[in-house]
Amino acid sequence: MEDVQVVAMLVRRCISGDAAAWEEIVRTYNRRIYNICYRFAGSGDDAQDLTQEVFIKMYRTLSTYDSSKGAFSTWVTTITRNLLVDHFRKTKQDRLTDSIDSTASEHEDALPLSEQIQDQSAPPDAHVRSREVSQTVHSALGKLSPELREAVILRDLQDMDYREIAAVLKVPEGTVKSRINRGRAELARLLQRTYRQVM
Repeated sequence: MEDVQVVAMLVRRCISGDAAAWEEIVRTYNRRIYNICYRFAGSGDDAQDLTQEVFIKMYRTLSTYDSSKGAFSTWVTTITRNLLVDHFRKTKQDRLTDSIDSTASEHEDALPLSEQIQDQSAPPDAHVRSREVSQTVHSALGKLSPELREAVILRDLQDMDYREIAAVLKVPEGTVKSRINRGRAELARLLQRTYRQVM
């Protein structure tokens, strides 16, 4: 949990031109923003470029942050998400994938990402296997529609709660839960298909 007063003070110092305060903000939120960008872009270089763009936009709009409307991390995630949506519109990657069955039933009991990945005890090649699992999940995430992907990323990988995600996506909490469940169910199908091909 972030300390609202500490963040508000950092923001005020930054707006008044304190470079150290800006460095602190960048240090604190860089990993979170990069991870979101990487999950969407699929490439480290693109994620780095997008992360830079997010920080530029944040710096320019810092004075618009209103702590009474929500946590700074929610505001940061909203800016990141909006920039990614714009980026994907520009690069024509915003189209839905064929893998989504639009009539997919909404599984209330869909498992979170962490529980869909089988946990084998750590043999000597665990690090390699862990990287392979991570790449497999990343590839499967890329096949989800953007709206399902962002819901799953924010919930399971960024650990945001439903209320925060609803604020970022500007949709009701019920829609957030539905997208997360549909996204998890679709992800599980994609992962099962991948593992079946490997076996």
